[in-house]
Amino acid sequence: MQLNLEHPEFDYVLRGADGRQALVNDRRMTRSFIVAPRTLIEDWPAIDVRSLDADALAPLLALEPDVVLIGTGAGQGFPPASTMALCLSRGIGLEAMTNAAAARTFNVLAGEGRRVVAGFVLAAPDDADAG
Repeated sequence: MQLNLEHPEFDYVLRGADGRQALVNDRRMTRSFIVAPRTLIEDWPAIDVRSLDADALAPLLALEPDVVLIGTGAGQGFPPASTMALCLSRGIGLEAMTNAAAARTFNVLAGEGRRVVAGFVLAAPDDADAG
């Protein structure tokens, strides 16, 4: 059997994510962030998926995605209906799922050449210790 190493045609790969951290390529992320196949935005100020509004989505939408994934942390959560309606009104799909599921989904969609952007909500270290 011949094995070939394939190099993805995008710059950022999620190697894993949970509610506290994520691994983007070889970089450990401990604060909420945004990732697209060729863009990484660190220190996204999102702290709770239930409070995501148009201002919080602006940097994701600026990347002109077809699909927005929201990694909601360790557990499932959903943004407000108005936030979901904002994406729908622009013809952009929005899916909310745990960070682990969002990481896997991002990699699949990016690998298919889709215009995907993902925002990952990570618990601040103080919040994670309190919970």
